[in-house]
Parts: sequence; structure tokens; C-alpha cells
Amino acid sequence: MSFSLSVREELLELKMWDNNSNLKQDEQLARLLIRESFIKKGFINDPNKDYHLEILFKSKKKADELKEIISNFGIDIKETKKGTNYMLYLKDGEEISSFLALMGAAKAVLKFEEIRVIKETRNNVNRLVNCETANLNKTINAAVKQIEDINKLKQSKKFDMLPDNLKELATLRLENPDSTYGELRKDAFKTNRKIRSKS
Repeated sequence: MSFSLSVREELLELKMWDNNSNLKQDEQLARLLIRESFIKKGFINDPNKDYHLEILFKSKKKADELKEIISNFGIDIKETKKGTNYMLYLKDGEEISSFLALMGAAKAVLKFEEIRVIKETRNNVNRLVNCETANLNKTINAAVKQIEDINKLKQSKKFDMLPDNLKELATLRLENPDSTYGELRKDAFKTNRKIRSKS
């Protein structure tokens, strides 16, 4: 069963009117109108793919009226034309979750949030991996270039003309091609301290 169909079924199981509700009558009526509109012409995409919820209307007037009702609950629903129909839609995960809660689809909210957390965790891990990979590539490319430059200096017999601290850093680079520049500087600093303590 699709996510959209399971939401619709959950909404159909809810009471039309709850006499024991703490909500004011006009708020309960507004929620009922939103729920009925979604049941009739609403759709929600599988959250494992894209976040998308929509409700279609034949008339702009009806779309505008429901948009105003939904906006009164603090949900920023958008409106556009889709073929001959008018469509209210949401594409933000948090807004969709709030909308499902507003309609009373508690099970759907839990399922949607579970998927959203897994999806966002996966996206964060991918971003970190991509960032680390990019940084590693930069380090490798910089090290390769530095080694090439050092070897050119050695071939042209200009290496010995470098100041001692640069020669030491260049030698460390050749010995540690995988190290970052920061790590090389630390190694050079340690080496200098050892030399000074011996003298």
C-alpha cells in the first residue's frame, strides 16, 4: 500500500466530529474541512523519495479559501495552477509533518518522521564523506605538486640554495607524501626542538 493511500485510510477511520475534543468548535470544523479536502483530492508522495503533498481543486476560490484556513494554523502552503485545476502544495518535510498532525493522522506522522530522520542522517553522513573526500583530494593534489616542485629544484641544483627551514620542510614532504601541511609543520617543529635540546 502506498504512503498516500495509508494516510487516506487513517483519516477515514477518524471520527467526523469529536464531542469530547478540547478544541474550539470553529477549529475542529477547520480541521475537518482540511481533512475532507485531502481525502477527496489529496496526495502525498512516498517520503523515501521526495517530500511532496498536494490537494487539487477545480476552482481557484475553493483553493484560496482552504489556503487561508491552513495558513491560520501556521503552515505556509503554496498555490499554483496544474492543468485546468488549482493546486495547494507543500515540499518541506517539517511543514508536511505539521500538516499530517493537523489532520489528525498520528500514525502517518510517526512513519513520516521515522523516514525523515533516517533520510537526513544518511544525507548528513554522505555530506561528511564527500567533504572528507574533497579535503583528502586537496591534500593529495597539493602534496603531489609540492613533491614535483621539490624534485625540480633538486634537478636544477637550486635545492641547496633554500634556507635550512625550507629544506627541512621539503625533506619532510618527500618522506611523508600523505601528510597535510599542518602535520609537516608539527614534525618540523618537533625536529627543531630535538636539535636545540641536544646542542
